[in-house]
Amino acid sequence: MSLPPEKASELKQLIHQQLSKMDVHGRIREILAETIREELAPDQQQLSTEDLIKALKRRGIIDDVMKELNFVTDNVDQELPSSPKQPVCFTDRQSTLLKKTNIDPTRRYLYLQVLGGKAFLEHLQEPEPLPGQACSTFTLCLHFRNQRFRSKPVPCACEPDFHDGFLLEVHRENLGDGTRMADSTTMLSISDPVHMVLIKTDIFAETTLVASYFLEWRSVLGSENGVTNLTVELMGVGTESKVSVGILNIKLEMYPPLNQTLSQEVVNTQLALERQKTAEKERLFLVYAKQWWREYLQIRPSHNSRLVKIFAQDENGINRPVCSYVKPLRAGRLLDTPRQAARFVNVLGYERAPVIGGGGKQEQWCTLLAFLCRNKGDCEDHANLLCSLLLGYGLEAFVCVGTKAKGVPHAWVMTCGTDGTVTFWDSLTGHRYLHKPINPDEPPAAEQPKPLYPYRTIGCVFNHQTFLGNCQPSDSVETCVFDLNDESKWKPMNEEAVKSVCAPGATTSLPPFPPLCASTIDASVTSNEIEMQLRLLVSEHRKDLGLTTVWEDQLSYLLSPALASYEFERTTSISAGNEEFQDAIRRAVPDGHTFKGFPIHFVYRNARRAFATCLRSPFCEEIICCRGDQVRLAVRVRVFTYPESACAVWIMFACECAS
Repeated sequence: MSLPPEKASELKQLIHQQLSKMDVHGRIREILAETIREELAPDQQQLSTEDLIKALKRRGIIDDVMKELNFVTDNVDQELPSSPKQPVCFTDRQSTLLKKTNIDPTRRYLYLQVLGGKAFLEHLQEPEPLPGQACSTFTLCLHFRNQRFRSKPVPCACEPDFHDGFLLEVHRENLGDGTRMADSTTMLSISDPVHMVLIKTDIFAETTLVASYFLEWRSVLGSENGVTNLTVELMGVGTESKVSVGILNIKLEMYPPLNQTLSQEVVNTQLALERQKTAEKERLFLVYAKQWWREYLQIRPSHNSRLVKIFAQDENGINRPVCSYVKPLRAGRLLDTPRQAARFVNVLGYERAPVIGGGGKQEQWCTLLAFLCRNKGDCEDHANLLCSLLLGYGLEAFVCVGTKAKGVPHAWVMTCGTDGTVTFWDSLTGHRYLHKPINPDEPPAAEQPKPLYPYRTIGCVFNHQTFLGNCQPSDSVETCVFDLNDESKWKPMNEEAVKSVCAPGATTSLPPFPPLCASTIDASVTSNEIEMQLRLLVSEHRKDLGLTTVWEDQLSYLLSPALASYEFERTTSISAGNEEFQDAIRRAVPDGHTFKGFPIHFVYRNARRAFATCLRSPFCEEIICCRGDQVRLAVRVRVFTYPESACAVWIMFACECAS
């Protein structure tokens, strides 16, 4: 890649400063004089360049220089994972300045470059955006062995201009000695793929999952010089999983270069053996699952209509055991409590899998990376993530599959306490419900607990190790007894059979779970931006109605504690600080004046969309369009950030006017 002249001169200056700081020139002169004195034969007039480089290498000058220099990556975001492992390289999302990182010389790295795309035919007629014009963009997200990366956004086009490099550390976790550099044989046994997810973001910041691809990188181990070029065809998702959406040109390179490359035959044999082993495990599990299902139906023929979900299709249309979608997931220091984790999952957007035409719901359970990168998903995606986080906090958690009112299929999470308490967690709303079963044999006059939860029936529960089918006479949730060890009520699958295909590393077809990433949103800046946009929208709206607008800044500020209190209550189910807020408002509003306030909550940051929603509420419209004497308006926005750049946006509109 050629640099502009000003950048080239800047780079030369930096290199010159570094060499001057190390006094490399002086040391080279000394070695040159010494070499000429010791090694120049009487009949020789000059030394060759090769002889001088050998002398510099022998005395360690070149090694010293290489240790002092840093590798630089351009236009790449490495998202900061919650794990203690330090990031390899990253740049600020908004900045085009290069950032440097030290390379550990004892580690092995895979340098993955994306060198453009082609044949994205859906965007064949896409006009080239004008400078400064908003346009839809593609972003490529990667996950490899607990490391996550995100490319810079590029405009959607038939040939998108991807030019990014990602430095992936091929570290030896769980492989014994982590201090030595991984050699070719060791790396051949690392079956983790590079998971690549392509996201499209439109001009309204709405995201769409375009493709999800698992890159088998180990072909580079058998290529000459440890460098290989690949052409990757990306397929669509869901109903379009058999349709090509585009092609990426990818270059793979090992660093440091391999001392010994493997033969391509050895690499191909290893990959074939892994595929064969995985296929055999999956075949045996399928045979067992069919036998289990036959036994389950023999208990009662009516079980055939229950929602007992053993397999589910992922975004690529591949059937996988449901237990493989759940795994204990630790959030590091990003989330402190199980309830905070529930709030985080709740603020991720809800969207049913898109379906072309009618015919009911299209089923699509997303892999975790695809769900997190898109920042929204269906109820099953939310339930799988929440269950994984609760398992990470040491709770006994299960995903429940059943129905809500009107027989709508639904998934939620259940935890079982050591004292027998059963708690339902709704992953879409963040609400928690205690379950107390109704005894259908009690006389009609007996007082029974009234269920507050919206769930009607339950077919099965599962986590990463356990799968249980509900075999009680009724699948009604309110009469269900959750004694999961009672095989007359819950038919279990063999745990070893589940582990054979769902335990981490059991098969090469299982996508590894990515770590969560810290938010890149500045809460204060974003709150101010949305608030200023809302003020402008309110003023314009009132101007269209022939009304003037006067803002009361002090009143706006006094609304902050209320918004903080609302979010605290959503997270902890505890109400606090309301008395102080009411007292402050009473003091601020003069006698003979009326105060009205309207709080509302969103999980997106689009001010115009939020304002349109607010106007649909008669109470909010009454505040915004308030008429009268001495009308003062106030608006306060508070953005609460969560991992994966998810956020809860609280807005409160208020007004005071003479009664």
